[in-house]
Amino acid sequence: MTTLPTIVADIGGTNTRVALAWNGQVKSETIRRFGNAEHPDIGGVLRTYLAEAGVSGCASACVAVAGPVEAGTARLTNLDWTITEDEVGDSTRAKRVAVINDMQAQGHALAHLAPASLRPVVPARQTNGRSRTVRLVVGVGTGFNAAPVHETPTGILVAASECGHASMPVRSDADLSLMRFVERTHGFADVEDVLSGRGLEAVFAWQAREAGRDGRREAAKIMAAITDGGDAVAEAAGRTFVRLLGTVVGDLALTYLPFAGVYLIGGVARAFTPHLEHFGFAEAMHDKGRFSDFAREFPVFVVEDDYAALTGCARYLRATADA
Repeated sequence: MTTLPTIVADIGGTNTRVALAWNGQVKSETIRRFGNAEHPDIGGVLRTYLAEAGVSGCASACVAVAGPVEAGTARLTNLDWTITEDEVGDSTRAKRVAVINDMQAQGHALAHLAPASLRPVVPARQTNGRSRTVRLVVGVGTGFNAAPVHETPTGILVAASECGHASMPVRSDADLSLMRFVERTHGFADVEDVLSGRGLEAVFAWQAREAGRDGRREAAKIMAAITDGGDAVAEAAGRTFVRLLGTVVGDLALTYLPFAGVYLIGGVARAFTPHLEHFGFAEAMHDKGRFSDFAREFPVFVVEDDYAALTGCARYLRATADA
């Protein structure tokens, strides 16, 4: 008798990635990506995937969602979808279903990623006697969020948060000007409004206004201009973005004390990886006054595995199988 697979899905603001797993291991050849705009809901995505894969049912299902989850129901922050455990179960015929936050999925994946997929970007000052049982996942993509990952005697604990909707940091007159610029659009300037794909667009628009230029440009084109060089506004926007990212990551590191490392994930984080050093990420992260030396004790890595959340979903189901 063939063992039924587990189906796992990572729902972002733009795309949904789906795969099959057995015994907590995602089979890379089964991974598929779906554009969210092409489907009315997650049920349609899952049914399409299973039909095309020739799979009639699953033993279990786990869906990671870029948004808060309450009582098995998730509402995406950057997409007009509501995901429920019942909908996922009906679409997959799975008897055991979990809907979790995408940062929680990333946290459950960390211990199971290939070392080659973890790029070190900020080394840590070496110290003795620190507990290395806490990591921090920071997601920078369509949105922004973070989650602490705790190693406990009974397994991995990943606490959910929505820290992307905390206030953006303001440490200078320029930051205050940017905050007021963002507030005119959103009424409140949060971290995600400046540290995400659309956040980069907002920072560029503000920087262009300051330079007396047209300020509307898509994030991908801004990144291309930063990489190509020669565009002063794009470079200034990139430098501001990275400085703010360093400030926020430093604040989160002091909050959660992740001596085992900070792990940046998401498409925007990966796109900025070549620019973090010369745009001053580490300097901004460590700029904490009397605690600057302390802030240097947290190493930072970029997760280059685009499908880590799928692994996290599979590991979450396996870890909680007997719970």
